[in-house]
Amino acid sequence: MSAGLRRASRHQEEKDDEVPQWIPGLGQDKPKPRTLGTSFFGYVPDAFVEKTPYLPSEQSADALKKEAAVEPVKAAEQVADSLEQEIVPRDSIERNGQRDMDASSDEGVVTEEVIVPRRVGQASAEPWDVLSPVDIEDGSGSAQNRLLIKGGRVVNDDMMQDADVYIEDGIIKQVGTNLHTPGGTRVIEAKGHLVMPGGIDTHTHMQMPFMGTQAIDDFYTGTRAALAGGTTMIMDFALPQRGESLIEAFHRWRTWADPKVCCDYAIHVGVTWWSDKVAQEMEELTNEQGVNSFKMFMAYKDTWQLNDEELLESFKRCKELGALAQVHAENGDVIKENSKKLLELGITGPEGHEMSRPEEVEAEATNRACVLANQVGCPLYICKITSKLAASALGQNLRRGTLVWGETIAAALGTDGSHYYNPCWQHAAGHIMSPPLRNDPQTPGFLMELLDVGDLQTTGTDNCTFSAAQKALGKDDFTKIPNGVNGVEDRMSVIWEKGVVSGKMDPCRFVAVTSTNAAKIFNIYPKKGRIAVGSDADIVVWNPHATRVISAKTHHQAVDFNIFEGMEVHGIAEFVVCHGRVVVEEGEVRAISGMGKYVPTPVFNPHVYGRLEERERANAPCKVERAPYEGPVAQLNGQGMQEGGIIPVQQETFYTRGPTRSGGVNLHDSSFHVSGRQRDDDLLPRTSIKLVTSPNSSSSLLGTFW
Repeated sequence: MSAGLRRASRHQEEKDDEVPQWIPGLGQDKPKPRTLGTSFFGYVPDAFVEKTPYLPSEQSADALKKEAAVEPVKAAEQVADSLEQEIVPRDSIERNGQRDMDASSDEGVVTEEVIVPRRVGQASAEPWDVLSPVDIEDGSGSAQNRLLIKGGRVVNDDMMQDADVYIEDGIIKQVGTNLHTPGGTRVIEAKGHLVMPGGIDTHTHMQMPFMGTQAIDDFYTGTRAALAGGTTMIMDFALPQRGESLIEAFHRWRTWADPKVCCDYAIHVGVTWWSDKVAQEMEELTNEQGVNSFKMFMAYKDTWQLNDEELLESFKRCKELGALAQVHAENGDVIKENSKKLLELGITGPEGHEMSRPEEVEAEATNRACVLANQVGCPLYICKITSKLAASALGQNLRRGTLVWGETIAAALGTDGSHYYNPCWQHAAGHIMSPPLRNDPQTPGFLMELLDVGDLQTTGTDNCTFSAAQKALGKDDFTKIPNGVNGVEDRMSVIWEKGVVSGKMDPCRFVAVTSTNAAKIFNIYPKKGRIAVGSDADIVVWNPHATRVISAKTHHQAVDFNIFEGMEVHGIAEFVVCHGRVVVEEGEVRAISGMGKYVPTPVFNPHVYGRLEERERANAPCKVERAPYEGPVAQLNGQGMQEGGIIPVQQETFYTRGPTRSGGVNLHDSSFHVSGRQRDDDLLPRTSIKLVTSPNSSSSLLGTFW
């Protein structure tokens, strides 16, 4: 335990005015609820009784765990001979009819038949070690749902204040000082620490099938690692294959995720091909499934890449539905051509990946996407920008008034592309991702500065991990190396180290780029991304002074490689609260598989679409009023030519002055015309010119010139 942080994992000490303990079935009169004078909870009947309703189909994993635990406790009470009956530890309670599920398995994954996912009622991939103290009065375990974070500095994107945070039933109920809290509230002492909204990773790919294999971190190991690093929500991608239904892909991802997620998640859906059916399914996803963003690919030719016409159609459809269009911005045609040339030259190693995707390929696609989206008035989100040129192109479009937002990733902020040229093939291949990291040590600092000034707004990870054996699928051809790196666990610490510790941004901006901006852009703010009354209790207690060394040997992910290996970082998530429960405590992860929830993201986000209508009205093209044309109009035949054949050339007139009195040519007229036709073109050429010298001429030249 670090200095200055003392955890008070206990019930508040009983005081003289507290209600004596009451146990049902012992003939005691049920006492009246305690009151706290004129406080927020004062004189409210049953003020301390858990009242959160759960529909049968919507019960959370926490509620179901309580039900499973309470029945054995009640049975034990009936046979108790004294008031000192010991509460049975949860690990020893038998769950009749329930089978433990291996959260890291792929059980339940649909391959041929699509199953609409249902929330797993109970999962014990990593149960709590003991049954937490319950409120014996109602047997509901309501004390578990009350938490006070005391003495810390609350940091939001726009302000910092010294305040306590009181949480009940997964919701922030009070923020301030000298709070009145009910008995049985657990207290976390956070003096000297920062209390911030949990991180939101905008870009992950858990257990995604890709390039002939599947990402090794699934929704359990991936979200568990996310919690360990202070991220309490991820946003994953459902990516259908070309020709596959978007609806089926969405349900397949839900089926994978719901039984395993340890934190909340949302889903972006990929538009990997285009047809009228795709347009119809996009509407169903927005109206019925809570999807408000669709991703289009400008790379991965012959698999997911859309051409410009398809991009325009998809952008127009996003605008009609009030959704946010996303793009992976790289020129897939150029990449394919470059890859072919490099392989012909014998360059087959990981360095070829970076060579085939130079910065201008990313920058060109970024600018083209902005131009296309702006032409149809569609808000645009550029995913995982990794280069200076692409970031600069986005900034230029921002300053021209384009509605565009930019995301970069932890890998591009914490390391660079020099690793592609490492002599160790495994090390170099471990950094393969698209767009690639740039072989420029100044790029990470440049991108961090753009995050601070607002040209870039969000940070994800593109977390899509593959083991060394999986990467070796491309040992003889860099185009076959599965693309993807880690980052979901280390994102917060890397950005704190490279951003705040380096002096490039302050803690408020850190909160903005790791949490709040994402919540605003994807329309889940202030439910997520803020510490305020009524917001979800997804909170990280951040120790800015503690340090750790990142390593694959100690991280919580399933992958055997870490691109930040050996990096020492300041800033550690000592406590992480998700849904009002402490899921990380001084580095120990207590995550329960299936406790996370799918978070719908509503369309027509005011933060994104709020200014679009006024902008279009202000910038609407105006017709020029003029008198109608009344002159002659040429008549064209079917071939676009004037009827009657080739239009005759009008004869040029050279003589603008009349002839002299004697009928000769007026010498003030020019015989030259710019059309090429000259005055004497209609005269026959002379065969010879006879020159005769003057009698007084000194020249002896006499004769005729031919």
